[in-house]
Amino acid sequence: MGAQLRVYRQRIRSVSAMKKITRAFELIATSRMVKAQQRTLASAPYTQAITRAVSAVATYSDEPHPLTSEKPGADRAAVLLVTSDRGLAGAYSSNVIKEGDRLHELLREEGKEVDTYIAGRKGIAFYTFRHRPIAGQWSGHSDSPTYDMAKDIAKTLIDKFLHPTEAGGVDEIHIVYTRFVNMVTQEPTVIRMLPLEVVEGEEPPEPDDVLPLYEFEPSAAVVLDSLLPKYVEARIFNALLTSAASELAARQRAMKSATDNAEQLIRKYTRLANTARQAEITQEISEIVGGAGALADAGATH
Repeated sequence: MGAQLRVYRQRIRSVSAMKKITRAFELIATSRMVKAQQRTLASAPYTQAITRAVSAVATYSDEPHPLTSEKPGADRAAVLLVTSDRGLAGAYSSNVIKEGDRLHELLREEGKEVDTYIAGRKGIAFYTFRHRPIAGQWSGHSDSPTYDMAKDIAKTLIDKFLHPTEAGGVDEIHIVYTRFVNMVTQEPTVIRMLPLEVVEGEEPPEPDDVLPLYEFEPSAAVVLDSLLPKYVEARIFNALLTSAASELAARQRAMKSATDNAEQLIRKYTRLANTARQAEITQEISEIVGGAGALADAGATH
């Protein structure tokens, strides 16, 4: 009984120490998540404004441009996966990787080769362990991304897009990231970055509406050359920010669940320890009573 009681008490101490750790991670994720949400909301107006500007140039000009025109016979694509640098975030990274695998399968069914670019150590480790090729990788800022990182990713992908396919370039670029909906819901999302797909979500114009007229100085091609790299940078940066908020929300939820489970285990082991202690006390009392009775019988015999 004594050995069993010691085991229960040791488990209670171990689970209590683990509970302190998970509780600390939960509080850290909660505090950082507020700042991540604020950064995501702050980046949204700029992203929407530059999206409208690029949409206007692409829609109301007849200028062919490599970043807005479909390449004939596209047979090579690049996919950017946005995962986390650290674990303890539930299924956050694995959901992105699964969504990326579905996109890979779809692109291969269309007869396209796929180059994979990964942001986040978890995705890099997953692909490295399974000996999958990685065309480019970035890590170190998954929960607090910087614009310089987004700019570096955008430059790499745009350079690949502008290269001919036979020279190692790609014909289209997709990004897989986690969209932050609310504290409970974070959705893995796929968008095609290039060739440009602008989805404004606005109502179509009425037949009698007068369409706007634009003049582009010095030319639509120069405007597109200037706007589109900034557009891609802004979209990637916004994707990194919303992924960071999603990662922290997933970590906060996972750590809260771990803390709750630790509390349940502590209660369970406390009950078992009390039961074992009560059984030990009962056994000791029985031994004392039995010993006293034996002494009394021995005295009566003499």
